[in-house]
Amino acid sequence: MKFKLTSAIVVTCLVLTSISCKNEKKNESEVTISENTVETPVVSLQYAVDKTSSIIEWTGKKPIGQHTGTIQVIDGAINTKEGKIQNGTFTIDMNSIVVTDLEGDKKAGLEGHLKGEGEGKEDHFFNVAKYPSATFEMTHITEKEGKTFAEGNLTLKGVKKNIAFPVSVTTSENNISLNSDVFTIDRTQWGVNYKSKSVVENLGDKFINDDIELKISVKATKI
Repeated sequence: MKFKLTSAIVVTCLVLTSISCKNEKKNESEVTISENTVETPVVSLQYAVDKTSSIIEWTGKKPIGQHTGTIQVIDGAINTKEGKIQNGTFTIDMNSIVVTDLEGDKKAGLEGHLKGEGEGKEDHFFNVAKYPSATFEMTHITEKEGKTFAEGNLTLKGVKKNIAFPVSVTTSENNISLNSDVFTIDRTQWGVNYKSKSVVENLGDKFINDDIELKISVKATKI
C-alpha cells in the first residue's frame, strides 16, 4: 500500500511539473517556412502606419533576471477590403532598440551590445550596421479557437520565417489599431545565437533564454 501511495505521489508531481513547463511560454509562435505575400485587393482602403505611436515591446530572460525594452515600427501600411484587414507591411528600425530597465552606462552598454557595437561583438545579437531594419509582411488575419491571429513573414538578420500571433483589432472611421497579446519567438531561428544553450555547449547557468517575449502595438491612419 505504501508503494502504491508513493508511486501516485511521484506521478502527480511529474504531471504538475509538465503543466508548469508548458505554461512558462506565452503564446509561443510556431515558426515555419515563409509564405508568399498576398497581393493587395484591387478595391481596398489603405492605412499608413503612424510611426509616432507604433512600437514593439520586448523582454529577454536569463536564469538570474531579465531585461526589457522597445523597438520602433517606422513605416508600413495596412490594406483593408469591406472593412476587414487583408494584409500589410511593417518596417522595424533596429537602430531604435532601447533598454528600459537600466540607466546610465549599463543601459548604454547593453543597447550597444544588442546593436553589435564593439569589435568581435557585431554578430552577437542583431548586427544593425549590416541589418539596419527588419520587416513583417502580414499575409493573413485568421480566426482560430475564438481568437484572432495575424500571420506573416518576419525577416530579421536577412532570414525570413513565417509566424502567427494573437491580436486584437480596433477600427474607427479613419484609424486602425492592431495590438498583439504577449507572444514568444525563438531567436535562434533567425541566427541570434549568443549564449543560447541550444547552440553553445557548457554554458552552465550563464545562458540567455532562446525565447524572446514580444508585444506589438501598431496604429495606422487612412490615406
